[in-house]
Amino acid sequence: MLGAHLRRLREDAGISRTDAGWAIRGSESKISRLELGRVGFKVRDVDDLLTLYKLEDDVERDRLLTLAREANNPGWWQRYDDLTPNWFHSYLGLEMAADLIRTFELQFVPGLLQTPDYARAVVELGRLDEPLPRAEQDRLITLRMRRQDVLTRQRPARLWVVIDEAVLHRPIGSKTILRNQLEYLIEASRRHNVTLQIIPFSTGGYTATGGAFTLLRFTDADLPDIVYIEHLTSAVYLDKRDDLDTYVVTMDALSIAAAQPRDTERLIRAAIDKL
Repeated sequence: MLGAHLRRLREDAGISRTDAGWAIRGSESKISRLELGRVGFKVRDVDDLLTLYKLEDDVERDRLLTLAREANNPGWWQRYDDLTPNWFHSYLGLEMAADLIRTFELQFVPGLLQTPDYARAVVELGRLDEPLPRAEQDRLITLRMRRQDVLTRQRPARLWVVIDEAVLHRPIGSKTILRNQLEYLIEASRRHNVTLQIIPFSTGGYTATGGAFTLLRFTDADLPDIVYIEHLTSAVYLDKRDDLDTYVVTMDALSIAAAQPRDTERLIRAAIDKL
């Protein structure tokens, strides 16, 4: 957010990245990284840039300097950096900042709707070659449960989930764990800020069979929407307009293919009855 503000102010002032870099004893590439939010901010550098850009609004100047200080504060999730891959760290911050989270899942219940037991079973599946010690598993479960605070905080994010019906029948961990998870899904789907849709088997084929993905949207207009796609050993973050448009259209198509939200509880109850 701060980087986007700085870029707009620089462009409005007609100042090149090279000249801006010179003003803070840096380079053109440093300005580029700052404006993309890829490096930390020194408050002194931001102050110097605001002076260079001739920002005379004291209130706006104080707001941007406050953003610079806040941008350098570690998020609560960073205490788990030793357990999560580097490519996942950015997602945790984006998830906490999001106003709307739309996600499509083929295999698992999304992390924001998982119970602790189900989450542990998923964690164990991911480390069959070398199981994590129990203490590290506990920390990962704590992280996943803490992430769910985004749905219950004072200004909760809106969550819109579309899942394949197969998720309801795959006994991750055990049938008992799955049953408890499905009961929790019913409870969660009743929240005012959660929309849960299921694509039933009767639908047949549908678009986006290539894999799961998540769309993140933010309240601040300076933050672009983000598409997050997780792979086995890495993740992709997309923010180019053409990519975003494609995934928004795909998510809309999935929502149309899925059963209406009012049918969600019926479909989950039917899956529970088969356990």
